[in-house]
Amino acid sequence: MGDVTQSPTVRETGRRRRMARADRERQMLEVAEAVFAERGYQAASMDEIADLVGVSKPMLYAYFGSKDGLLLACIRRARAELREATTAAIAEGGSALDMMRRGLVAHFRFIDAHTQAWAILRTESALVGEAAAEVEQVRSQQAGLIAESTAAFVPDADPLLVEAYSEMLVGATERVSLWRERHQGITPEAAAELIIAVVWNGVASLVTPT
Repeated sequence: MGDVTQSPTVRETGRRRRMARADRERQMLEVAEAVFAERGYQAASMDEIADLVGVSKPMLYAYFGSKDGLLLACIRRARAELREATTAAIAEGGSALDMMRRGLVAHFRFIDAHTQAWAILRTESALVGEAAAEVEQVRSQQAGLIAESTAAFVPDADPLLVEAYSEMLVGATERVSLWRERHQGITPEAAAELIIAVVWNGVASLVTPT
C-alpha cells in the first residue's frame, strides 16, 4: 500500500475550505479510512488525520468523540455501503441460485473497489471492544441478507437450516476474499463460482435451482 499522504483523496481533501457538515464528515472518514488502512489502528494518530484533512484535532474530536469513535464510524460506513451494494445485486436475481451468484459477485466487487475499508475489516484481530463487535455485525448483516433472500424462495424451509447455510456462506466468502489477495488474477465472477460449486449442493436441498 502506498504512502497515505500521496493518495488522491488525501491530496484533494487536505486543503481547509468551507463545506457542509455532511461533506466535512465524509471527508474526515475518507482520510481516516486511508490512515487506518495504511498505519493500522494502533499506529494511526488523530494528529495526522486532522492534519491531512486540514482541520484542527479538536474539530475531529467534536465530530467523532474519540479515535475509537472515528474507527467505528469508518466501519459503519463500510457496513452500510456493503449492504447497499449486495442488497441491490440480490434484488436483481430471478432464482435462489441467481441471487446467490449476484450477491457474491457484488461482495467481491465491493472489496476490490474499497480496498482501504476491507483492510480495516480484515484486521479484526487487532481490534477490541465496540470496533470488533461492529465487524461481527458486518458478518451478521450479510448472513441476514442471505437468509432473507433464501426464505423468500422457500418460505417452508427450516429456518435453522437457512440460518446455518447463510453463516457458512458468509464464512466461505470471507476466507475466499483473503485467498484472492494472494491470487489477484481471480475475478469476482470466478470467486463466486468457486463458492457456489462447494456451497450450492447444501442450499439446493432447500430449493430446486431454476
